[in-house]
Amino acid sequence: MKIGLVGAGAMGLPIALRLRDLDQEVVVRDVDPAREAAAREAGLAVAASAAAAVSGAALAVVVVVDAAQTREVLFGADGVAFATERPSAVLLCPTLAPEDTEAYAAALAGRGIGCIDAPMSGGPARARDGTMSLMVACPLATFTHWQPLLQGLAAHLFHVGERPGDGARTKLVNNLLAAVNLAGAAEALALAERLGLDAATTLAVIEHSSGASWIGSDRLRRALAGDERVLARVALLAKDSALALASAARAGVEVPLGRAAAARFAAAVEAGHADADDSVLWRPRGAAP
Repeated sequence: MKIGLVGAGAMGLPIALRLRDLDQEVVVRDVDPAREAAAREAGLAVAASAAAAVSGAALAVVVVVDAAQTREVLFGADGVAFATERPSAVLLCPTLAPEDTEAYAAALAGRGIGCIDAPMSGGPARARDGTMSLMVACPLATFTHWQPLLQGLAAHLFHVGERPGDGARTKLVNNLLAAVNLAGAAEALALAERLGLDAATTLAVIEHSSGASWIGSDRLRRALAGDERVLARVALLAKDSALALASAARAGVEVPLGRAAAARFAAAVEAGHADADDSVLWRPRGAAP
């Protein structure tokens, strides 16, 4: 089966390679020549446009950053919707406002293309080995049809509903908690240092005690090791937490902890750390951005 994937970045390229491991024919497209070069180096076919990548494909996989990029990939010049042979469905993986997902799903339906609202979680390593999470919203028949392939991509596969946008809603709830957990873990470890404790030992205690969180361990372990690879940009969690706050406001729900965490990420972006890994939230001796 041919699959066209648009967005060969930190998550997109590992997903493309995972799809190849599952014996799929994968063609990728990215606007960044460096990302396309990395895809070629990995032995993947590269197309000149999104439309070319997905033409004749059974499925289009979109792994870009935000609503503007998604709109361009789907409906811009040479977008997915204008492929010579359109795919039967689009797997939409970015974290978006639910309203944007609903609008894209409706516009795709008008062109005879199904939409699988499927935000992801887990990071590049888990995307590569097929152990990430997917939060899927689409008609049950669509989910059942694509379930074998999706299970190859995600060890944790959740059908959260049939309404477009429910995948996005679920992801925003998750990411708001992720922002709270990471901001709290960074704050606690900074406090530990100020109290004269060894940060690595303290983190080891936390990891086996009631203060543990997956994102805290993942990010702070890397920060303590001096690992400066950018695996999850500050700007992404800043965007996602802001989207979650907007959804909460529309629902009339007050989220003070979420608001405080979102402010922390917004401040890090303002301080010039937008493109840094979000482990930058903690610095030795509490000198966080």
